Amino acid sequence: MRLLISAIAAMIVLSGALRAQDVQPANPGIEQVIRDQTRAFQADDFVAAFDFAGPGIRSMFRTPENFGAMVRNGYPMVWRPESLRFGDLREIGGALWQKVIVQDDQGRTHVLDYRMGQYDGGWRIDGVQLLEAPGLAA
Repeated sequence: MRLLISAIAAMIVLSGALRAQDVQPANPGIEQVIRDQTRAFQADDFVAAFDFAGPGIRSMFRTPENFGAMVRNGYPMVWRPESLRFGDLREIGGALWQKVIVQDDQGRTHVLDYRMGQYDGGWRIDGVQLLEAPGLAA
């Protein structure tokens, strides 16, 4: 009986975890914004790259120059990627998160999660976090 209750409890917890992170169909608009911002970084066009940032990011960094310095120093794989490809788009806690797999100029693979927001009918990047990439090799 105790085993049955434990099994039912585990199923409930697992089903909640699946619902908390629902995979969504690919969104070409989100992918395009990330591609366009990446191209702007590659061209050192921090003004254009800053335009793809959501209001919270824009408020935090205030200028394209500050934003560009943060990306160069904190996310060099985003500033100068060799390649990028898109993983799952997930809804987590009401927000959309786009997984992006980036290969840097030294052949290392990085997995990033882009939090996306929609403003005035267009997608913007509300944040980026670097994820652990266990088992990924370039």
